[in-house]
Amino acid sequence: MTLHRRQFAQALSAAAAGSLALGAAPAQARPAALLPRRLQPGDTIALVSPAKATFERESYAIATEALQALGFKVREAPNLRARWGKFGGTDAQRAADLNAMFADDSVDGIVAMTGGSGCNRIVDKLDYRLIAAKPKYFGGFSDITCLINAMQRQTGLVTFHAPVAESEWNAFSVAHWRALVMQGQAPLLKNPTGERGDNLVQKDDRVTTLRGGRARGTLVGGNLAVLSSLAGTPYFPDCRGAILFLEEINEYIYRVERMLSTLRLCGALSQLSGVVIGKFTKCEPGDGYASHTLDEVFDDYFLPLNVPVYRGAMIGHIRRKFTVPVGAEAEIDADAGTLQILQPVVR
Repeated sequence: MTLHRRQFAQALSAAAAGSLALGAAPAQARPAALLPRRLQPGDTIALVSPAKATFERESYAIATEALQALGFKVREAPNLRARWGKFGGTDAQRAADLNAMFADDSVDGIVAMTGGSGCNRIVDKLDYRLIAAKPKYFGGFSDITCLINAMQRQTGLVTFHAPVAESEWNAFSVAHWRALVMQGQAPLLKNPTGERGDNLVQKDDRVTTLRGGRARGTLVGGNLAVLSSLAGTPYFPDCRGAILFLEEINEYIYRVERMLSTLRLCGALSQLSGVVIGKFTKCEPGDGYASHTLDEVFDDYFLPLNVPVYRGAMIGHIRRKFTVPVGAEAEIDADAGTLQILQPVVR
């Protein structure tokens, strides 16, 4: 049966409306990978507060001293200590600081002071042409998930799911950060084994294989709540053939399930080549709520994808954490519970 032109146009409009209803972003070619320069001792690191405010002066001092101990000079962005409600300044101030630090040729890298919330309010106020023209290290985690994925999607810049300035810069976290960012290595991200203390078996930082196998792809991801909030926008990552890594904290399990449903409905999950599940810290049923377990939720959403999946990677709101380069090529081995970065991610 042949459709009349008007009927055909109406059908196309309906299909487009359906796509938008599912939250699908318009198709967009993945930009070529853009590598930041390797950080070296003596370089200048700028501190910015694109998310929540920092309320105690000592936190700034500790963050500055930690970066100095790594060998860097530290510069405070003009609005680092600003406060607007719970945020580290107004939307205009926070966006202006990021744009200014990318524009400043005397700044070699940029580190977020902390996470929290608020990055979604400024993600559309960043100068992505400027960022692409002057690529440099940018890193953080938690709410910074918004910005590291947006910058990567819009410019191709490899960004870093990494400690924020006020994180605990312990030996484990520092070693992984230095390997990628300062030494230009392509490390194997693997949980330590044999750390059992006085227990008969290792209890912490264990890895569980949900579906075995190996796959290669571009790394995307971060905090689940923040990532799912970007679905349907131009700042959501390109998941075609990607390896998705996820972490979360302080969310009821039914909310975790809802967020994963958002990723499924927008078509992201069906495009993946592999999944790395990090730490879901204090994610519990909640009082008065019937709930699946996290095991059941992860099985339900990830096993039908028929791709390699493992759980327990040291990614998330934890003391000792991997640095994960967003936009880098990697290989997942779900049987071994490892993630191999395939080439250096700094130049």
